[in-house]
Amino acid sequence: MSEQEKVTIGTRIGKDIIAAMRAKDEHVLTTLRMVKSALKNKEIDKREPLTDAEETQILTTLIKQRRESVDSFTKGGRPELAAKEQLEIAMIEGYLPQSASDDEVRALVQGAIHSLTESGGGVKPGPRDMGTVMKVVQQRILASGLRADGKIVSEMVKAELAG
Repeated sequence: MSEQEKVTIGTRIGKDIIAAMRAKDEHVLTTLRMVKSALKNKEIDKREPLTDAEETQILTTLIKQRRESVDSFTKGGRPELAAKEQLEIAMIEGYLPQSASDDEVRALVQGAIHSLTESGGGVKPGPRDMGTVMKVVQQRILASGLRADGKIVSEMVKAELAG
């Protein structure tokens, strides 16, 4: 980034915690403190500051946990708890990089398969190479600064390899 200081997810969350305290918004405050503590715990485990990719990965994991909770609460007949988790998902997603569109993901998947085909002596990867292709696609998604749901990426890779 140019002259503008690059703001990390952790810094933004810290500022928003202060704003939530001033606004006396308990739910936002509790959620943001939980996110901040997850980031801090990982930083302590690592013994050095987190990279943007690591911060994004932690938030993605937190969202995944919330989605599982929403499913459980919905199946268990607790719509009020499911709604609370949905609000937290929306709040956490606000700190993540922009989500990639289906077309962007498809382009990254096709690019990864093309480069693997070239490096593999012109042999197109097949369904058995799913893991290898997924690794390359995930790296390209991270490098592009976007994010994508792993389930969608996996379905697209499967479709491209089968086609």
